[in-house]
Amino acid sequence: MPFQSERARFPLKRAFVISRGSKTEAEVITVTYGRGRGECVPYARYGETLESVEAAIASLPDSVSRASLQDLLPAGAARNAVDCALWDDLAKRSNLPVWRLAGLAEPRPATTCFTLSLDTPEAMEAAARAEATRPILKIKLGTADDLPRLEAVRRGAPRSQLVIDANEGWTPEVYLDLLPDLQRLGVVLIEQPFPAAQDDALKDLPRPIPICADESCHVRASLHALKGKYDMVNIKLDKTGGLTEALALRAEARRMGFGIMVGCMVGSSLAMAPALLVAQDVAFVDLDGPLLLAQDHAHALQYDGSLVFPARPELWG
Repeated sequence: MPFQSERARFPLKRAFVISRGSKTEAEVITVTYGRGRGECVPYARYGETLESVEAAIASLPDSVSRASLQDLLPAGAARNAVDCALWDDLAKRSNLPVWRLAGLAEPRPATTCFTLSLDTPEAMEAAARAEATRPILKIKLGTADDLPRLEAVRRGAPRSQLVIDANEGWTPEVYLDLLPDLQRLGVVLIEQPFPAAQDDALKDLPRPIPICADESCHVRASLHALKGKYDMVNIKLDKTGGLTEALALRAEARRMGFGIMVGCMVGSSLAMAPALLVAQDVAFVDLDGPLLLAQDHAHALQYDGSLVFPARPELWG
């Protein structure tokens, strides 16, 4: 049977801003195969567009296994949506949940970070104050003038743990200048401070706060180049090309001594559902995409504050 792809747009509650730009809606592609569905978010940072992802999906033969898919498409958004649709189709045909088919333990609820967009210090303090009861706030930074923003967030949310995502926006000089203040303000994790092509600088810099690779880590083949530079890796299904590789990447990263973060692009509950299987017993979970949306699927994931519950079969898996 052929793979069907369809574009969908989910408006956001408010503009989502990072150092590379902003968006007011999540543009996704949903793949349907048999009774299964999967969702991906094409990402310009990795050379992806809605059109290029649709073309990749259309290039597939009608009959594809998860194993053959790994060679038919490169890691990325297109393979992710197809891989997750294949898992979901198998689950519905066999009347068994994906976690059982994958040999995993039954998933439990997980506590997710909640992301604050890059903005003025005043706006970020107000946003932090509104979310101050959340246990972990993830702050989008990545400019040469980030300290006032960080201090403003800490004033707004004095008890929350703080994770910093620089989105490749810092230089070694900015990092070293900020480091004492990052420690003073209780930052617990720094995500991708430098451009992926320039992250060798981390080999010679102090890392008193764990550093997590995001743009520098896609699949298992990425890991060997990260030793000595990063303490953790951020696993996103749109980078790994689906649940199949994400689970393998998690296992290999653990074997090599990396801590694990499981993250997401800005997508719907359909994109978060398979990622939640990867996010069991990891150090940090960042699956807050649906919390940023103004609308979601009919059978959306359930959130209780920052606690996200596993998907119902009506949604996925």
